[in-house]
Amino acid sequence: MECIKNHFLQGHGIEGRFGGLPDEFSHLESAQIVVLPVPFDQTTTYGQGADKGPAALIEASRNLELFDIETQSEVFRRGIYTAPAIEASNSEEMLALTYERTLHFLKMGKFVTTLGGEHAISQAPIRAHADHFGKISVLQFDAHSDLAYAYEGNPLSHASVMARVREIPGVERSVAVGIRSMSSEEAAVVEKENTLYAHEIHEDERWIEKMLGRLSDPVYITFDLDVFDSSLMPSTGTPEPGGLFWHQAAKALRAVAKRKKIIGLDIVELCPSKQLRAPDFLAAKLLYKTLSYLFDGVKK
Repeated sequence: MECIKNHFLQGHGIEGRFGGLPDEFSHLESAQIVVLPVPFDQTTTYGQGADKGPAALIEASRNLELFDIETQSEVFRRGIYTAPAIEASNSEEMLALTYERTLHFLKMGKFVTTLGGEHAISQAPIRAHADHFGKISVLQFDAHSDLAYAYEGNPLSHASVMARVREIPGVERSVAVGIRSMSSEEAAVVEKENTLYAHEIHEDERWIEKMLGRLSDPVYITFDLDVFDSSLMPSTGTPEPGGLFWHQAAKALRAVAKRKKIIGLDIVELCPSKQLRAPDFLAAKLLYKTLSYLFDGVKK
């Protein structure tokens, strides 16, 4: 095992594959997990560059240590297939292609992780999961409520993604965690009982239980990286102070994996910087940690 491991760790693995995994662990037919990159960024209005996020996350993942201490596991051995990136010239095309590819992989029995790109991409995989699994709940980690009916006249904006998710018939409920920025328009339509604001999380140790109490099974997780405090995650289009830190997010993800059935995941809004590598690595670690919780649990 050690010889195989050293072959692809520390940046020596195969470029363009999550973890740099060799063929043995990255064939579509045998892999349990699919990573689907959607490098799309057309509706962001502050910091742009989220289209570079999927590639940066995958490149950083080649430097992960693939043994997870908490779970005492190597989830890559279940197989992780990195799919070709979805290329689209507009929002409608991107959503259609992402929906189609996600549903295709779900019908193959794969666990699909979608990598954005701006948060607007999440509508498509969420719809695909709802159509495939039936009634689902959505757990949104985010600094922003993303509930604007339309932003700058665009209903497919990244600032409107959760408004669109609410319209999906199969989405029974959405629960938002880490929110600390919204407009007055959004404040008028926010579901307070299903929203855990960042300031409340920092003041209330019971927030994870409250989150779990609002979620019905099964659960799809959409994780906007700006939910993290801007000191930890500056490489995102709309950084906000006062957010979550690593262990808060990990504790919440571990609890959801233990108590609920997670059926899908997306990670979005990484805007990589040439000067900073740590945020790219954090995003890659977040994905691998979540998969470790999901497939292998936490050893006592």
